[in-house]
Amino acid sequence: MTDEAVQGQVLVQGRITGSELEQVVKAFGLGQAHRVMFLPSGMMNRNWCLETSEGVFALKEIADVPVPKARRSLNVLQALAAGGLPVCAPHLTASADTVAEIDGRSYCLLPWAVGSHRAGTELDVGEAAELGALLGRIHRELAAPGTGLEPVVERPRAKVTRPEAATAEADRFLCAIVGLEVPEPFDIAAAEALERRKALIAAHAAQRPVDEVPRGPLGWTHGDFQPLNVLWEAGRVTAVLDWDRLAVRPYAEEVVRTVQVQFTVDDGRLDLERVSAFTAGYRSVVSIADEDLEDGVERLWWKRMTDFWQLQWHYDKNDHGPDRLWVSGERLLHWWSAHRDQVRAAFTTHP
Repeated sequence: MTDEAVQGQVLVQGRITGSELEQVVKAFGLGQAHRVMFLPSGMMNRNWCLETSEGVFALKEIADVPVPKARRSLNVLQALAAGGLPVCAPHLTASADTVAEIDGRSYCLLPWAVGSHRAGTELDVGEAAELGALLGRIHRELAAPGTGLEPVVERPRAKVTRPEAATAEADRFLCAIVGLEVPEPFDIAAAEALERRKALIAAHAAQRPVDEVPRGPLGWTHGDFQPLNVLWEAGRVTAVLDWDRLAVRPYAEEVVRTVQVQFTVDDGRLDLERVSAFTAGYRSVVSIADEDLEDGVERLWWKRMTDFWQLQWHYDKNDHGPDRLWVSGERLLHWWSAHRDQVRAAFTTHP
């Protein structure tokens, strides 16, 4: 996609009519809107920075989750903010609702949080440990009374994709690429990667998780604790954003996924020193056994082995936003498969 096409897509996605904006401002009691700026970094929902006579806010159109689920998450934020966690309590409408429904669309409003996103080795080892401890505090506070969340009564299962199903999905995309009249460089590279992925699946098929029952403690989790949803200022976290994925999960699942997203470096490997620091920080707050973390590591490794979500976006949805994640994900998967012992050890060895 050309730069011009990307810019055009941003303009279309970021368009909010004067009438819609006026109704949003009225619903939330914001006085007068002075400036609205679309934030193109979000992949799911549309977001704007909204400057008004009442202050500066983050405005989000809720599109990726059902509105009742979004309301639940926003209500939880009020409780977490009261408990001292760095989250943004929602701004309420004139009717004391966390969501304004306008012309068939739904919006929420949060105070504008100051800070910047920091990924990977931008964090020093001490900051990595502090981030892990923060995730532990979030899990602990979500489990405390007063959030309004339902008690956890059932252990969630974790699908283990069969090697045959993963290979069939790879073949489906290979057929789609063969059918293109003029394959682009991404298509050619994807076809080569898919053949390598099929070989990797065949080589490791017998080492997949043996069942769909994850080990270890579980509870309500953020669901997408990653650099684009964490703001830093002067060496501390000022805000944890985007709680749309709030759900019950094994704690090990969120710890391992966070590490994978946060500490994958450009050359396609995990920064194991920071992995150890983050995990130690988490375990200083939440008690979790080595074997439970190891189970989470192996489950995420196999999930990445058998998952093609970026290609589903590219070929099934004609959305090229995650293309770069496909490329980096392939590098990591091959490195991880060759260093599984070291990766497991990083989660269980204190720095």
